[in-house]
Order: sequence, then structure tokens, then C-alpha cells
Amino acid sequence: MQLPAPKDRIIDDFVKPYEMCCTPYYKLDFSEITKKMCYDGNSKYKISTDMKVCKIIIVGDVSVGKTSIVNRFCRKMFDSSYKSTIGVDFEMERFYILGIPYNLQIWDTAGQERFKSIAQSYYRNSHVVIVVFDLSKPETLTNTRRWFLDAMQTCGDMLPYVFLVGTKKDLLGGFAYKNSELNAVNMAKALNAEYWPVSSKSGENIDKLFARVAVLTFDDGIKNELSNQKKIVVASDILSFKNNKNPSKQHSTCTNCKSN
Repeated sequence: MQLPAPKDRIIDDFVKPYEMCCTPYYKLDFSEITKKMCYDGNSKYKISTDMKVCKIIIVGDVSVGKTSIVNRFCRKMFDSSYKSTIGVDFEMERFYILGIPYNLQIWDTAGQERFKSIAQSYYRNSHVVIVVFDLSKPETLTNTRRWFLDAMQTCGDMLPYVFLVGTKKDLLGGFAYKNSELNAVNMAKALNAEYWPVSSKSGENIDKLFARVAVLTFDDGIKNELSNQKKIVVASDILSFKNNKNPSKQHSTCTNCKSN
């Protein structure tokens, strides 16, 4: 039985990027394979009932607003008092995408150097890396390159989606914001990441960001599941073919051979 979900966690339409010029991921709709598996009850390939999980790690400098992003998304709250994360914090949030339950497993990591080795132990097998910086502090954008490289070296064999997220959008306006965003877009291109500006205080773009993460990884997950099922079916067919061979028929032509 499916648990009820808030309206903003029920997704039937693919979520678009912040701007098309700010993403290397040009996917704008669910694949036909995903739609067929989710909607076609007569398909021989079925979506498993196992819990589907997307693992997300959030990295970046101290006090750039990583925890504020998580709190705004998970709890719909903003706390202006700063409390640094010790080690790693964990949250699990559920969506229903095309009627299928899908969970985001969010790992909020500490930005302090002394916790770096602890945080990195949680990077492995991440589907998504969110690199966070403060739009009002240019040096934190410069440091995103180091956070990105650390994460990619530790993620393992997986090639995760990468998002570059600028926080505290509400603190800037006019030329200052345009200049910060231009630099951020250039950095996102250098990292081959999708860029999003957000405000945890107002909530701007927070839900859209995580919904975008959800649809991208969900679509990949369904296609991978279909691929694995096809491999199983093919292997089963081959095994069945081998087991059903009739040894007598294999040499039947020899019974008609005439000896010299």
C-alpha cells in the first residue's frame, strides 16, 4: 500500500532544468521505455517492488548553506542561526514518479577539513553530487572545483549527475547577482554540471532542484532495470534452449549415412 505524498512530491511531468544554457543534461521528458514500463500493465517486463533509492551527497565549504537547503526541502523551514554539521547528516525523502514510489537518500556532509575523511567514506556509489557555494562569496565558487574533484575520485565506478548550486540568492540583486551567476555558469560548464541558484530563506528553486534530480535518476533507474530484465530473459532462453536439445536428433543424420 502506498503512503500518501504531498502534491509537490507527486510527479507526472518531467522537470526542466533551471535554464537550458546551464545544463549538460538535455533530457526534457521521460524515455519511451520508462513510460511504457510505468503505464503498460500488459508488458512482460515489470517494475520490481523493491525500494528504489537515489543516493545524493551534498558537498561544499563551511557555512555556504548545505544544511539550510536540506532543511528547506525536507522540513519546509529556514533557521538563520548557523550550526555546523558534524561529520554527516542523513535524510530520506519520498516521491511518487509516474505512480512509482522513489526515494531520495540525502547525505549532508560537513565542510570542515577535520571531518573530510569521515565525509568521504559516504561518497561511494552516489548517483548525484550536489556541489554548493555561496553566491555572495566568490571564493566559495572557486573552491567548488576542489570539492568536485574530491567527490569524483571517491564516488567509485559510478558516473554521477553533478549539480552546482548557488545559495543565498535573496542576498544579491542587479549587477552583483548577474555577475555572480555568469561566473557560476562558467564554472558549471567547466565541471560539466547543471547550475541552479536557490534561496533557502524564501524557498526559491529548492523543490524544483530536488524534483529535477529525482526525474533524471528515476528515468535512468527504470531503463537499467529493463536492461537487467532483458539480460535475465535472454540468459533463461539460452539455458532453456540448451536443456531442451535432444541428443538423438543431434546425430540423426548419421543414421542415414552409408558405409563404404
